[in-house]
Amino acid sequence: MDWKRYEPQDFFDELVTPAGNPRLPAKRLISYLGSLSEDEVESRRQMAEATIQEMGVSFTVYTEEGNIDRAWPFDIIPRTISAKQWAKTAAGLKQRLKALNLFIDDLYHDQKIIKDGIVPEHLVTNSKNFRPECVGVSPPFGVWAHICGTDLVRDSDGEFYVLEDNLRVPSGVSYMLENRAITKRVLPELFENDRILPVDDYCSNLFDTLVSLSPRKVKKPVVVVLTPGIFNSAYFEHAFLAQQMGVELVEGSDLVVNDDDCVYMRTISGLERVDVIYRRIDDLFLDPEVFRKDSVLGVPGLMRAWQKGNVGLANAPGAGVADDKVVYAYVPDIIRYYLNEEPIIPNVKTFLCEDPEQREYVLENLDKLVVKPANESGGYGMLVGPHSTKKDQAAFAKLIKENPRNYIAQPTLALSTAPTMVEKNALEPRHLDLRPFILQGEDIYVTTGGLTRVAMRKGSLVVNSSQGGGSKDTWIVETGEA
Repeated sequence: MDWKRYEPQDFFDELVTPAGNPRLPAKRLISYLGSLSEDEVESRRQMAEATIQEMGVSFTVYTEEGNIDRAWPFDIIPRTISAKQWAKTAAGLKQRLKALNLFIDDLYHDQKIIKDGIVPEHLVTNSKNFRPECVGVSPPFGVWAHICGTDLVRDSDGEFYVLEDNLRVPSGVSYMLENRAITKRVLPELFENDRILPVDDYCSNLFDTLVSLSPRKVKKPVVVVLTPGIFNSAYFEHAFLAQQMGVELVEGSDLVVNDDDCVYMRTISGLERVDVIYRRIDDLFLDPEVFRKDSVLGVPGLMRAWQKGNVGLANAPGAGVADDKVVYAYVPDIIRYYLNEEPIIPNVKTFLCEDPEQREYVLENLDKLVVKPANESGGYGMLVGPHSTKKDQAAFAKLIKENPRNYIAQPTLALSTAPTMVEKNALEPRHLDLRPFILQGEDIYVTTGGLTRVAMRKGSLVVNSSQGGGSKDTWIVETGEA
């Protein structure tokens, strides 16, 4: 790889300084990759592709023609972050999830934050993810969002900012783990010392988090992963996590709620009591007795069992009320209110379209801003102003005026870049983000790094795999800095 020809451009580059020198966490990586011949680099790239095929790492894209399984798009050049910087970032992520869980618990009980005028009441009453059925329920430890995937971006100043919180059914952690497994095969020499911190404790921490939610204090609580089935885009992950934790992967039809309001799993030996369900199904499909009557994915009576404290659910129904991108704008105030602390990781500046003045600014600057609907995910329903047409902007102006509560806008960030292989041994900068995963039950834990997603198309800011994005391994590197 000819690093001298690599040009970082006008963005913060994760591996290379503006002068073209390796950043401290990337020094060893860049030196090693530079020592490989062109043929060696190509053989490593091919090895990565073969490993992905062999391990069956795939994701599903929904199209009009049907569901398409695709091999996981992977770039062999890791992204590096110093352990010192990560320690501060991890503290900020823990702070954020603690505050969000206090917020959710408050909303379903006393609503003190609304009475004290910190968050407007209509924000909650008009949220499509507020579940009246959850009012008064007290899950273990007051925790509703046990698994959170928070999306971070680095702006031109090199600092991390929170782009959004994913508190409903966050996905992607299996790809973080598989990225590391692939990289260890492709670049084994670089793992011969302990400078690259490990990520392989996630599944044991996830299992411990789930076990802590068990209503029965038994030696081996029964934990299951509830999946919508093989046609779901994240089915690979559901199967992977169940296998790694050594628990059963079940569908709704495998579970039943009996007259004692407990959940049981159908087995060849008869019914077996289930203590904790890690559900990968959206709220509205969980229980046809309470939510969508036509759902065949959930379990009739499941909400009843959960409300009575007979089964643990992760994430708890109703946690998505804090997943709303409008609520996101209030998170710094939520942290100050519940924890009496200043936010460690800042938000990206956010304009609320429900506010008349802010809406006017957004409508006048659609060509410069990124506009997002409050509750969409996967990069859908967005307007990226600088890459949009006048027709796109007119369509979004209409949507905002019709339903201002449903839209926020943010400045177009100068998203950081990292060197990415675009063709045989050619390196070009590509924009990326980072999704670390935070677990909260009895204890709280943050992954060492997270899932780095890469916008593989030149100049694109959309990193989602469903929209043509790819991925890299994320290295948290001990650099010797105090």
